[in-house]
Amino acid sequence: MERGAILLVFLLCTVLGQALSPITILSLDDQAKIKAVFASARPFTDLAEAHYSILGLKLFSVPIPNPQEACTFLKAKLDPSNVESVYHATTAAKALENCKVTVNEQSISSAINDSVDMATLFYAVSALTTLGLKFSSTDVLKSLDSALKKDDGVTSSSYALHIAALLPAETNMDKYFDLVEDIVAQADEVDEKYLQFDTLFQSGLFLDGAYKLAAKINKKPLITEDQAVMLGNFVLSRKSTQTVANAYSVVIGARALASNKFHVPVSFTRVGTMAVSTDAPNVKVQVSNLMAGSVGKLTVEATSISPKDGGKAVAKDLVFDGTKQPTEYQLNLMESKPAPAFYAVALKATPTSPNPALIGLSEGTMLVKVTTEVTVDNMEISVIDKDQSITAKTVKVVHPRKVDKGLEADHHQSVVLKFNLKDKAGQPLSVHQAFVRLSNIKTKQEVIFTADSDASMMYKFSLDVAESGREYFNQQSDKYTLDLIIGDAIIMNPFSWNLADVTLKFPEQEDTKPAGQARYAELPEIKHMFRVPEKRPPTAVSTTFTVLCLVPLLILIILWLKLGANVKGFTFSIGAIGFHLGLGAILGLFYCYWVYLNMFQTLQYLGLLGIFTFLTGNRLLSSIAQKKREK
Repeated sequence: MERGAILLVFLLCTVLGQALSPITILSLDDQAKIKAVFASARPFTDLAEAHYSILGLKLFSVPIPNPQEACTFLKAKLDPSNVESVYHATTAAKALENCKVTVNEQSISSAINDSVDMATLFYAVSALTTLGLKFSSTDVLKSLDSALKKDDGVTSSSYALHIAALLPAETNMDKYFDLVEDIVAQADEVDEKYLQFDTLFQSGLFLDGAYKLAAKINKKPLITEDQAVMLGNFVLSRKSTQTVANAYSVVIGARALASNKFHVPVSFTRVGTMAVSTDAPNVKVQVSNLMAGSVGKLTVEATSISPKDGGKAVAKDLVFDGTKQPTEYQLNLMESKPAPAFYAVALKATPTSPNPALIGLSEGTMLVKVTTEVTVDNMEISVIDKDQSITAKTVKVVHPRKVDKGLEADHHQSVVLKFNLKDKAGQPLSVHQAFVRLSNIKTKQEVIFTADSDASMMYKFSLDVAESGREYFNQQSDKYTLDLIIGDAIIMNPFSWNLADVTLKFPEQEDTKPAGQARYAELPEIKHMFRVPEKRPPTAVSTTFTVLCLVPLLILIILWLKLGANVKGFTFSIGAIGFHLGLGAILGLFYCYWVYLNMFQTLQYLGLLGIFTFLTGNRLLSSIAQKKREK
């Protein structure tokens, strides 16, 4: 029981640990792209877009180009009667510093009432705060409560967090602070990596408001560490946006998680190439917040370096060295002498000064590959007689040379290659791509085979001239170039080596057509033949069968005469005549079907006759019923 509980706790910690790792950060390159998005809003055409552009550049401490021109635009687009317009204009003007816009204080203050919606209330309170104008906290709280009763959705509640953060410090904000937990509960979790609302705007607005209010009252928000990381993952998953408003939401969301004192997700990001070798032995990692900023002085360790596909760790507890960049650390991985392969590096960071806000310090992972130069050793090319298993000729070749004299092999022989591959340290090496290519010198036709290695990592390739001639070479005897192609993700010097020229002699072909013509020549047309119909029986047999089929009709007529059929009761009306003609025509149609019609033709005629017979029969029955009622 105790062991099961320990296992359960271990699995739970593993799952939680996976969630505590940021997927990406807003790197310096990403920030440059977002700055370009903010700058692309010029020349301004929309007040809100101008607001987000100016504030976005301000957050990155980028000077606003032509601030006077921007200020003139804000004044021209400002609508003093519209609170949202006032909010955008005043906030942007404050960011420009030497820009003052004229507004009507009374029109802004009048927006604080019990019937106002949450967004408008936020615009009004923000504008008054920006302008340094006083407002009644009591009136704002009443309007705030009224607006929450009408709408407590994600957007409305997030605006409420911002409004509460603008109120005086002595205001009791606990019930608004508790909204944080309710808002997070409305987010959707995706793939155990993302926590998202319906829009990116809602995510940025919430994160910014939640941590501003938390800082205001100096209280940790009701967001778990997992939720903080997953919210950051979602915001940064949209960092490639090309719209100014979305770019601003990404920045304020990432900035909120990078600059607060309660939850700061720590990201481990590989710097530069993932490949290391004896010539470039260092692997670099950046340990930063989501804005690629420093989280303080750290001790960074590689707790384990293990093969990507599983296996025993090649090294443990290696300490990274610091660099000139405060967020970058490097490790000489080749000192551990790992074999060429892909490795998963588990990372851990320990702050010099304890910081409880940092999340995921022991959750770093990084993929690296150890590369090497490959050399070919013990290369032999042999021509072997198949029947007697005698080696007719063996040639040793040293890379990158080519055999001086060409080789010859006929259909009684096989061509065999044997070789070893070794890394730079002289150790046997296995690669993913080891191909042997034979190319016809005249026609340029190529045939590529694979060379396989055995347990001792000796590569071998055998070409049975007779069998391959039929299957691959169209029995075309000629001179071919023999090449060895070696490639792999972990080798630094993939190559194609021309080993020799080989003359292959195949058995004489019966077909005198040029090589390749038989394969690609036009084939005879395939004509589909339907099943031949069976012969009809002799006329005497079919006539006899027809007479036998008519005997019951003859018997019926005789019985009618004997019993006294009421023929006089027949009325010569349209319905009666038509109905009986229809029945007769249907019987005649059956005869035609028997003689020469097919099923589809018969069904077409039967549909027409059936409709006619139904209508006339209905009319006949109606007339009979009418006569009975008259009697």
